[in-house]
Order: sequence, then C-alpha cells, then structure tokens
Amino acid sequence: MSERVRLIVFGRQGAGKGTQCTRLAAHYGVPHISTGDMLRAAVRDGTAFGLKAKEYMDAGRLLPDDIMVGLVAERLAHHDAREGWLLDGFPRTTGQAEALVAVTGDESFSMAVNLDVPEEVVIERISSRRVCALDSSHIYSVSRPPKVPGVCDVCGGEVVQRADDTASAVRERLDLYQAETAPLIDWFESRGKLVTVDGNNDPDAVTAALVAAIDAHRAE
Repeated sequence: MSERVRLIVFGRQGAGKGTQCTRLAAHYGVPHISTGDMLRAAVRDGTAFGLKAKEYMDAGRLLPDDIMVGLVAERLAHHDAREGWLLDGFPRTTGQAEALVAVTGDESFSMAVNLDVPEEVVIERISSRRVCALDSSHIYSVSRPPKVPGVCDVCGGEVVQRADDTASAVRERLDLYQAETAPLIDWFESRGKLVTVDGNNDPDAVTAALVAAIDAHRAE
C-alpha cells in the first residue's frame, strides 16, 4: 500500500506495546517512536531535560503536556518520519491528542490501535519483567531470564528490574492510566480512528491480528 502509515499504539502498561510496535514498524517500514525510550535515554545521559523528567517518572506521574508535545514534535520533524511513523507512549491524554493534531495538521494520524489486555494480566507481566540497563528494548522476565543470570544476551549489560516495575508502582500507573488515558478510547472512536485488538494471546497471533485489523481499516 502506498498510503503513508501514521499509527498511534496505546494500551495498559505491560500490554506488549514494545514488542508489537517493533514488529509493526518493521512491517510498514516506518520508524518506531517510543517516548518512553526517548525519556529514559535523557535520564540516563543526565541532561537538563532528563533530570526534570526523572522527577515525574520516579513519582509515577505523567510529564506536563508542553514538555511531551515539544519532544514529539521535534522527533516527527526528522527526515525518517516524513513517510510515516508509529507513536508508542504518546498521546496519553485527550489534551495531548488534540495537540498532536495541531502539530501534524494535514499530516495527521491514520489510526489509533488499542492493544487490550486485562489489568490482572499486565500486573503479573510487569512485576516479573526485567530489562537491560544499557538498552531497555532488550526485555526478559522471571520465567524467561537471560542465558547468563543478570547479563543481557544481546549486549552484556546488567539485567535489572526497573524501579517503576514493582507491584506497587504498577498499580499506581494503572490507576493513572484509567483516569487519564482510558478516555482516549472514546476520543479516537468518535473520530472513526480506533482499532481495538485483543493483546492477551501469543505474540505472533497478536501481530497477525494487528496487521489484519490495521489493513482492514486502511482499506475502508
């Protein structure tokens, strides 16, 4: 298909967005723009923005819209995003969604994909998750650890549990999601832009369902 693809993927934390976004970005040939990875990189590098962002992240709070919108707008202006993009982690509120439309204008998003996974499932997923301290895209779990305990199979970095992946932090994040992000479902649906896919399945089956749903929506 020649039409540009501009996807927004959202869902509860632990729904499998990272895995599925990587696959969808490769399938459609667009950059996977993860605001979470961008923020963590800034924190890791100790930039002024990263230090400010860390205060909010450590408290399990969303960053102010002006910071997030500016960050995303700057990224979408890069050359690799001219032919399309996939946003992961933004927008998280209806206000951010309105701001995204203002930023993209006539080049607005194609659709929003809601990866739906029950709350009890994501709590179990996240609290057992472990990530590489050097590259958070290298993900493991208590049931699927690296070959060498505590050492990333890919780059040799230390495999750890993120501070915001503890059970108490997860519950707080899910409460925040329900209060501020869940209303996005109605916002996108009212504009005929929403696609909902069951994410509580084998990753390959979820990918196939996502591609089928996205392509069907594009063909409408």
